[in-house]
Amino acid sequence: MRISVYRKAHFNAAHRLHNHTWSDEKNQQVFGKCNNPHYHGHNYELEVRLSGEVDPETGYLYDLGILSDLIKDKIENRYDHKNLNIELPEFKDTIPTAEHICFEIYKILRGNIEDKYDLGIKLWETPRNYVEYPAI
Repeated sequence: MRISVYRKAHFNAAHRLHNHTWSDEKNQQVFGKCNNPHYHGHNYELEVRLSGEVDPETGYLYDLGILSDLIKDKIENRYDHKNLNIELPEFKDTIPTAEHICFEIYKILRGNIEDKYDLGIKLWETPRNYVEYPAI
């Protein structure tokens, strides 16, 4: 039986959308208020999806307590109440858009969850805007 399980999480973080190779005028034109030199923050909502085959011995696809602990340890503790541009090395040379944040979260979790599970990430930057990786 192939099935999916989901776990939600939450973190708050600040960032600035800014391309260092562009002029201040172009950054303002493209990114608008998200280019604030004093940064701005979001209350990010995260959804992690694992899909695969149910273990006949446990009845679980994946222990959600273990998934919860993994998300807290590897994602929430890393991103929560951080300035993404300044405090996280993965955004030293990468603009911390929702797209890039989502992909980085995917890479972190993929490195900690067996390949026998399909992994999907949804990240809401606002209640109306979210990104998903991999794309479906």
